[in-house]
Amino acid sequence: MNVIRKLDYGLMKLEEYILSYSIIIIAVMVVGNVLSRSIFGSSWSFANEVSQMAVIIATFIGISYAARKGRHISMSAFFDLAPYPIRKGLAIFIPAVTAVILFILAYYSYGYFLSVHGTGRVTTSMQMPVYMMAIFLPIGFTLGGIQFLRNMWINIKEKDVYLAQDKKDYS
Repeated sequence: MNVIRKLDYGLMKLEEYILSYSIIIIAVMVVGNVLSRSIFGSSWSFANEVSQMAVIIATFIGISYAARKGRHISMSAFFDLAPYPIRKGLAIFIPAVTAVILFILAYYSYGYFLSVHGTGRVTTSMQMPVYMMAIFLPIGFTLGGIQFLRNMWINIKEKDVYLAQDKKDYS
């Protein structure tokens, strides 16, 4: 179990690193492109492609990180008002269904990745293979599905209601 915890910690740090730098790259590309257009009168030809790649990475790797931290979007009005037994049941059912949906999306997005890879398409400005953007879809969906399974498991295993592995619900 110690090895798994270390791998999980390493994955969390990698997700944090990827998300942090993706957001920084988006900011640099947007601000830099605006300044370039204002000062020099021309835009960076690559700014759109780099920004698009960073947004895709931040979005799909962010699924896993948000699930890990219990910071994902949720409609919690009913959940928060429900008595303990219903909250506990929902805390098991909702992550299970979400994980199944994410694994299905991972399957289909992997098929999409393979089809994009097969076309050999490249981006206009940087001539980067388009599949390099598409690979983050199945990775993000799969990691997100795993995190939601972990959220389900902690609720099966523990008496209290958890929103994430380390985030207890105090409603």
